[in-house]
This record gives sequence, structure tokens and C-alpha cells, in this order.
Amino acid sequence: MEAAAAPDGQRGGEDDRGGLRTALGGLTTRGRSFLAAGVAAAVCAYVLGQADLLRVGLLLAALPLLCVLVLHRTRYRVATSRRLTPQRVEAATEARVQLRMENVSKLPTGLLMLQDHVPYTLGPRPRFVLDRVEAGGRREVSYRVRSDLRGRFPLGPLQLRLGDPFGMCELTRSFHAHDTLTVVPRTEPLPPVQLTGEASGHGDGQQRALALSGDDDIIPRAYRHGDDLRRVHWRSTARYGELMVRREEQPQRARCTVLLDTRGIAYQGSGPDSAFEWAVSGAASSLVHMLERGYAVRLVTDTGSCVPGEGSEGFAAAQDAAESAGLLMDTLAVVDHSEGAGLSRASDALRGGGEGLLLAFLGDLDEEQAALTARMRGRTGAAVAFVLDSGSWLTGGAVTGAVEERLRLLREAGWTALAVPPGARLPELWRTAAGMRAESAADTYGGWA
Repeated sequence: MEAAAAPDGQRGGEDDRGGLRTALGGLTTRGRSFLAAGVAAAVCAYVLGQADLLRVGLLLAALPLLCVLVLHRTRYRVATSRRLTPQRVEAATEARVQLRMENVSKLPTGLLMLQDHVPYTLGPRPRFVLDRVEAGGRREVSYRVRSDLRGRFPLGPLQLRLGDPFGMCELTRSFHAHDTLTVVPRTEPLPPVQLTGEASGHGDGQQRALALSGDDDIIPRAYRHGDDLRRVHWRSTARYGELMVRREEQPQRARCTVLLDTRGIAYQGSGPDSAFEWAVSGAASSLVHMLERGYAVRLVTDTGSCVPGEGSEGFAAAQDAAESAGLLMDTLAVVDHSEGAGLSRASDALRGGGEGLLLAFLGDLDEEQAALTARMRGRTGAAVAFVLDSGSWLTGGAVTGAVEERLRLLREAGWTALAVPPGARLPELWRTAAGMRAESAADTYGGWA
């Protein structure tokens, strides 16, 4: 949202002279032609001694100058606002921009033209012609923007162009505020597959710990007004001599880490239909799906960066699921190729992550990087890899034998590894991976979603 007021004409002193020079610079082709014709007629009248021609020349020269003076002294005061709905959209989805202009001066305006600056990726630059706006009146116009590419795109500043009735002069006044449209990757709804041992999205590691712990392992706290008396821990009450209650159990959420390979050397091609964009979209779809399933999630890239990066080992907190989802989508909106050659930083970031589901979206892997990725499986409860052969995506051919060899290496290490052919849809691969997981006994959860 933006709100601003245009300059209101003369300020006096140097500002006045500077504004007059700006107004003279706003002469249109018509205005310059009239001025040049008037000067030429005046010179010819002086040389030929023709008084009538001199009067015509002065009239031609005076008209554009008079328009400049009137437009320069115009004291229009307008306020504008911009409303962007929504501010975060998926790629290839439209957003609506509503512009509102209000004449806050006591004089009606003449012909006005509104122009908003938008990047060429979002479409043509919108222009609107507004007829006379009465004092205190307002006008509303709107336009739509759409981008097939991810990113953050500035909207604005808004420009207001003033013109005189004769078309001799035009002045442009700019507003300073702007808005930002965030275009996030496209996501696809994924089929829900129940996790064996899952209870409302909470991990069973904490449940096993509670089952093995006895009543003596409970750490009580002092009674507070409003506590349920059924939670009174009588043994601790007798020991400490004051009323003690059991602490509320805080079950640990099941965890999911999404690893996104962004190495520039791992992908070929560019554009909305490239292998890299499929990997980014797949990571986004997985993150959204796992958040909806009640998981605590995090996004790790080959550079070692971790998003959200707060909370326990970088996982999103339970109470901040919506905020974390927005942060993850904003991060994926601007993620780009990295200059790294390997996945060692990602491996370091995953070290010590403990139990949890690992989903990896990988580009081209050489033998060394495939072996390093295979070792990452030992630090997680379950691991699924989607391996893209960017060369086949570029040519539209079949998956090469080198990719099949990398898949075999990952599967021997306990990964559920799938090749991603050109144009594949993630929901179908998701079901295929779920079937492969169901057939495997070396799985912490016994299934995945």
C-alpha cells in the first residue's frame, strides 16, 4: 500500500526557477513546433519589416509559453494508494493491483494520466487516462499482473502526468513508494499416505520415551492457581512440603527435512519448464504437504543454509507453521543456482539431525557426490530421493544409464531413489515412492507421506 501527495506547484526561490526549467523541458513536439514557428516568424517580420507577421509570430511563441506557465503554477494536490491482492502468488497465477487517486485540493483537475512502473516480466506497463476530477473526488482503476517466473518484483513508483488542453506541455510527477509482488514456485497437491505409527502428526520417538519412563522420571513444578488438581504429584508434594503438579507433556512433532540441490553444474537449461524449476517446485510441494500433515519441517540447500533456521536444529516450531510456510515460500521464490561443486556443506548441515524423514531433490550426480549422498541416509530415519537427469530434460530423451547407476548406489544405502523423467508429475512419483517404501522393511516409520 502506498500513499503520497504530488508537489503543489511553486515553492519560490531556487525551487521555483528549477521547477520552471522542468516545465519548459516538458514541452511536447507540438509545443516546440509552435515555439520554433513563432520565433522564425518574428525574425522574418523583423527582417522584412512586416508588423502583422510579427504579431502572428508572437502569438505562436506565446501560446506554448503560456501553457507552460499555467501548468507550472497548477496547484493540484492528489493522494494515491496501491493495493496488491494477494502479495504472494504462485507462478503463472494472476494478482490484482488496484490504484486509487484522490484530489485533495480545492480545484478540479484537468486531464490526467496515471502510469505504474512494473517489470517487463509481469506484462506491459499500465496506463490510465483520467478525465476531470472534481475537488475532493476520487477515481479507482485496476490492472492484473502475471509471471511465469519465480522472484520478487517491485511495483512502482506511480507517475502522474499532467497536460494542458492544447497538448503543448506535459509534466510528470512521481510518487516514491512502491510495493513488492512475491511469485513463489507452483505447488501440486500430493496424495496423503498414512505413516505407520503416526499419531496426529506427532513423532513416535517421543511416545516411546514416555512409555519407557516411569512416574519417578516426571519433573514436577509448583502448583499455580488454576491448575487441575488431578495433576497433583503427591510424592513430590510430600517431599518438598508444598503442592506440586506434573508438567504438561509436550509431544515432539515428526520431523521432515527437504534437501534441495541448487548447484549450477547439476542442471542444464533454464526457464519455467527446466529441470531446476521442477526441483524447486517439487521441494515447495513437499514442504507444504508435510506442514499440512503436522510435521516440523526445514529446508536445506547444498550451500548448507537452513530455513527457517530457528527452533530445535532449525526445524519450524509448531506454533509458527503458517509463518514458517511463508518464510519457506519466500526463500524458494528467489533461490537460484549456487556456485558450489559438491554436497559436503549439506551433509554437514544434516549431521546430528537425528530421526526424521529426508526428502532430497537432486540434480546430476557424479560418482563422488552419489557416494556422499548415500552416506547421508545413515543420519535419518527414512530417506527418499528424486534424481533429475537434466540432460534428458534438455533433449527430451530417456534417462541415461549413469543415472540408473547412481540410483542403484543410493538404494543399496537404504534410500528410496527414483529417477525423474522429463515432464514427470510429482503426485505420481509420490505414489510410486510410497509403494516402494511399503515394500521395504528397512524403514523407521514403515511408510511415508
